[in-house]
Amino acid sequence: MSTPALRTRLPAVGTTVFTRMSQLAAAHGAINLGQGFPDFDPDPRLVELVTEAMRAGHNQYPPMAGVPALRAAIGAKLARLYGRAYDVDGEITVTAGASQAIQSAILCSVHPGEEVIIIEPAYDCYAPAVALAGGVTVPVAMRLGADGYSVPWDRVAAAVTPRTRMIVVNSPHNPTGAILRAADLDALAAIVAGTQILVLSDEVYEHMVFDGAEHASVARHPVLAERAFLVSSFGKTFHVTGWKVGYVAAPAALMAEFRKVHQYNVFCVNAPMQHALAAYMADPAPYLGLPAFYQRKRDLFRAGLGGTRFDPLPADGTYFQCVRYGAISGLPEAAFAQWLTVEAGVAAIPVSAFHSAPTESGIVRFCFAKTDTTLEAALERLRRL
Repeated sequence: MSTPALRTRLPAVGTTVFTRMSQLAAAHGAINLGQGFPDFDPDPRLVELVTEAMRAGHNQYPPMAGVPALRAAIGAKLARLYGRAYDVDGEITVTAGASQAIQSAILCSVHPGEEVIIIEPAYDCYAPAVALAGGVTVPVAMRLGADGYSVPWDRVAAAVTPRTRMIVVNSPHNPTGAILRAADLDALAAIVAGTQILVLSDEVYEHMVFDGAEHASVARHPVLAERAFLVSSFGKTFHVTGWKVGYVAAPAALMAEFRKVHQYNVFCVNAPMQHALAAYMADPAPYLGLPAFYQRKRDLFRAGLGGTRFDPLPADGTYFQCVRYGAISGLPEAAFAQWLTVEAGVAAIPVSAFHSAPTESGIVRFCFAKTDTTLEAALERLRRL
């Protein structure tokens, strides 16, 4: 007997570059600055709160939309930081990480044949979700200049057609470290105003914006907020990426459709983690202090790169640093990242992996969400090149 043939829903998808590079790093004893996760522990108090929640009996299904106390904490944070009052009952849903939020937002919105504009380089979960929905991805390349990456809004506007259903934006931006600013929100609003185009705003690095800049959330902009799914992640904010807890905020009409998908792909999210996060968010200091925490790491890493032959690009947000490596090698990005991992003992991610079509810029991405000891050890290896 043989297994029946299965026609793939995702013919262009294989194992992610993050998994491949982490496996390669482990196999060769390399320092992993590739995959975006911290190598340090979260606040012990947050861990204690999970234990307290379990002992208090919060071990069964929570409400489908999320624990009320956590939704209330999210709503208070969004109102405090961005000035928009989301209804915590009908406009906020807790999700199994940001990736599930993104996929559910796309699945509930995009119908077969409809187009989704994705700005590249782009995080790799957007396009597969569009494909599963039967939609068509329309990539628009970011502009790369002396000042780093930026969104070419004229190209975005030119990509809009009568079939455009959604535009996906990501700020702070993975992998480039670029951020949107108020003028960018205005430019996006000018494109979508008066249309039926939705916006999916991936804001998982919202608390990692540096040099005194302000995070340009779509929640700040009335035109965008009325048509946007805003997605964020507790994993990124509180150094617990393995918990896979995030949230989405959207106007009630959009959220009603979102929850129809959400209830049938995960239904609900880890109960004790939700209760712990709700209690932990009573003190805003941990997330308000995150920009300074990661800016110090960014500055440490960038200063160390000054002693190498890498050329760092601007890094205005996230915990990623992109670098040009042309002074070291002429290899394509994927080959260079593999060489760097195996021969130099430091893993990175090729930026070409964030494009839907072959694209070479001579740039790789490092993650600096690591202990100072890890960063110094990696820099010492990089200085030898």
